[in-house]
Amino acid sequence: MAKNGSTWRVRAGVRLGAGAIALGALVAGALAAHASAVPAAPRGPGPGLVVTTAGGTLRGTSAGRTDEFLGIPYAAPPVGPLRWQPPQPAAPWTGIRDATAFAPHCPQPPSAFGVASTSENCLYLNVYTPPGTRAPAGNLPVMVWIHGGAFIAGESDDYNPAGLVRHGVIVVTINYRLGALGFLADAALASHPGGSSGNYGLMDQQAALRWVQANIRQFGGNPRNVTLSGESSGGLSVLSQLVSPGARGLFSRAIVESGTYDLTQATLATAETAGQAFAAKVGCASQSAACLRALPVSTIVDNEDFAGYKPDIDGTVLTQSIGPALASGQFNRVPVINGTNRDEWRLFVAQEQLDGAPPVTAANYQASIAALLSVSATAATAIAAEYPLSAYSSPPVALGAVGTDEIFACPALTVDESLSTYVPTYAYEFNDRNAPERYLAPVGFPYGAAHESEVQYLFTLQNTPFPGVLTAPQQQLAAAMKQYWTNLAKTGSPASLWPRFDRTSQQMLSLVPPRPQVETGFAAEHHCAFWALAS
Repeated sequence: MAKNGSTWRVRAGVRLGAGAIALGALVAGALAAHASAVPAAPRGPGPGLVVTTAGGTLRGTSAGRTDEFLGIPYAAPPVGPLRWQPPQPAAPWTGIRDATAFAPHCPQPPSAFGVASTSENCLYLNVYTPPGTRAPAGNLPVMVWIHGGAFIAGESDDYNPAGLVRHGVIVVTINYRLGALGFLADAALASHPGGSSGNYGLMDQQAALRWVQANIRQFGGNPRNVTLSGESSGGLSVLSQLVSPGARGLFSRAIVESGTYDLTQATLATAETAGQAFAAKVGCASQSAACLRALPVSTIVDNEDFAGYKPDIDGTVLTQSIGPALASGQFNRVPVINGTNRDEWRLFVAQEQLDGAPPVTAANYQASIAALLSVSATAATAIAAEYPLSAYSSPPVALGAVGTDEIFACPALTVDESLSTYVPTYAYEFNDRNAPERYLAPVGFPYGAAHESEVQYLFTLQNTPFPGVLTAPQQQLAAAMKQYWTNLAKTGSPASLWPRFDRTSQQMLSLVPPRPQVETGFAAEHHCAFWALAS
């Protein structure tokens, strides 16, 4: 049953990307109805909410127990000749700039996980502080959040961090270039012959971190105590920044949520071959940078290959794949929280079904495994024997377990083992099997603790197609998670009850309501010995 593990996870990237976009038409109406039904939080600019940054003076707004400074430019608009270029400094301004409303977010089609946009003028961030926190009185920990969305969707303004801010931290949420505009690699776009291309979205993230270093003290934050955090592709971004030489010194802690699904990055040559195919598809077969930069945004978004936009080994931003870098200790060594959700892949099984694919049944179970992981019928038979239908409540749930374990859980365990050799590592599994599903409609099987379901325990989510209300035990878990996450930001350790991960005991925290518990059976539950032999 030999197979190439990295190939299997590339297949996962197809599902993570294409399925999310295909749901756009399905959820557009739900998004609009939900947005109109949710009243805006009371906000009002005040004369005291004025901060002077390196770029100019800002006036923020008060939102109850949080002060907000929204839509702050951290880089120049990447338009015209700056499209597919490293981010450039934002132009300074005179007078007082209004920072009371979100700025546009980066181009993307409509989906369950992001609001459609065609604005390339999107490199903005938002700063949330406790009321009245300003320099020189404040020296607060800072948490920077990178949104998920498979590198093709999402926006910073979907995440209200007021619950984290109440624990005495400053939270910064950022936009960054997505899809082809953020990750297209093409030799025509290299700054010099033989130079690198791609990874513009990762460069944006680093530019935002540099903005934090230069300016956060004016908001009352400590630039020497920055925690970088993210979920899904945001989590993979955090891992990318952990191993990127350009991010060294820009953060001092890291939190990775469901980000370990792609630990082997494409070579520059492979990524540029895909870029050449894109150029030909949009009428720029001459490989002209001028032709590519003249394309309408809509043409780029409409022709994206949703599986094709992820970090690549460009030789500058990333000099090697994430997995080997972590294993060899060649990364920015900071304390890390790393974790996954118990039922990650059920979200994507449901997504395909809602897209119109045939439901997973006993008759097509092995074929579904083969299609999911791009393996032979013989390999699918062996996997089905390891995950017999008799052990699960339904065939979709069984397939969800296969995808969860091979694509998320066992790679996360590998990352825990690598990191813990060098830095304090705190592993978790989000285990609330009754978490509200905020993005997709009900299907004929339970979502469980699906991909993305933990985020609502940390943030108040905006713009999701479906509402969700946490029960009292779930609220207790949410309060604990906010405490743990902010404790890491403050001290480098999340909680006394949360043991450091080590290869021998493999202890991690099970985030289950109402009270998290230490667990040691993660590897066995997720069949990691089987997947290690199969790789």
